Amino acid sequence: AIRRLLEQTLARTKPTSWRLTNQPASENEAWFTFETAAGRAVGHLRLRDNCAYTLLTALRTLHAHPERPGPGTRDASLGVTTQPEVVIVGGGQGGIALAARLKRLGVPAIIIEKNARAGDSWRKRYASLVLHDPVWYDHLPYLPFPAHWPVFTPKDKLAGWLESYVVALELNVWTKARFVGGDYDEGAARWTVRIDRNGGERVLHPRHLVLATGMSGVPSVPTIAGAETFAGRICHSSAHTGGEGYAGKHAVVVGSCNSGHDIAQDFYERGARVTIVQRSSTYVMSSENGIKVLFAGVYEEGGPPVEDADLMFASIPYPLLADMHRDATTTIAALDREMLDGL
Repeated sequence: AIRRLLEQTLARTKPTSWRLTNQPASENEAWFTFETAAGRAVGHLRLRDNCAYTLLTALRTLHAHPERPGPGTRDASLGVTTQPEVVIVGGGQGGIALAARLKRLGVPAIIIEKNARAGDSWRKRYASLVLHDPVWYDHLPYLPFPAHWPVFTPKDKLAGWLESYVVALELNVWTKARFVGGDYDEGAARWTVRIDRNGGERVLHPRHLVLATGMSGVPSVPTIAGAETFAGRICHSSAHTGGEGYAGKHAVVVGSCNSGHDIAQDFYERGARVTIVQRSSTYVMSSENGIKVLFAGVYEEGGPPVEDADLMFASIPYPLLADMHRDATTTIAALDREMLDGL
């Protein structure tokens, strides 16, 4: 299958100028660069028993569209007298990172953000929210977090960073704007996008429409029998602001992932009697050992640049990643047992 794929694509892609970049290569890993008809590329190879175990290649730059060295200025005419090439719905980290890339490539783009400020999607969440990924995992393009940044970022600190990122890179963001809908014209190869901005409708005609609304952008609220007569408060985690005022009261948290544990811990610290309801067992690991095992050599202090770390992480197929994580959790469990025994 690999041979057939190469036979169909090599004449078109024209890969040349292969060069190892980590010479001498390590015993089980190699980095290399090459060029294609489209641009410059990088590759990552893992070896096992002298055979290729994983292999991933990715374009870094395009010959026809080199990135500009600076962020440029904000274009006030965009969406008013000139049309954007791209409309991005959502001003969170995904939306603004994409807009930053497009700006360096000279592609006019507008971000549509329903909130009043960039970063509000984090700013408005519950008070105790802190990112669960280490800082080395979360850098944005062109403007990494400062060296003194905390390993786990508090949500308000992240919100402020996203807002300053938009200002520093002079991105075109329409705040208090809501995406109403859009239709694609096959003949013109453009969208007609309707935006409600400050109570008035604006119409844009981009070539591309990107929905950067996040994988959890819409709350999943179940229908609970008897909810209409329940004397207490029923609240989805997206609308939860904090555990103040719950001292001495009973609280039930349905769900046991990150938000569920965060909210339950907050209730407990505020003096509430809290119960977590979950469908199946949960594996809980310490962040100390979790980072050490799961992110070692990739996302850690003094580790590789985030662009290389991302490529290394993406180079692992998901079925293989599941096996690796099963092995890793066994190691973490043993380390956590040792740590508990020492307390």
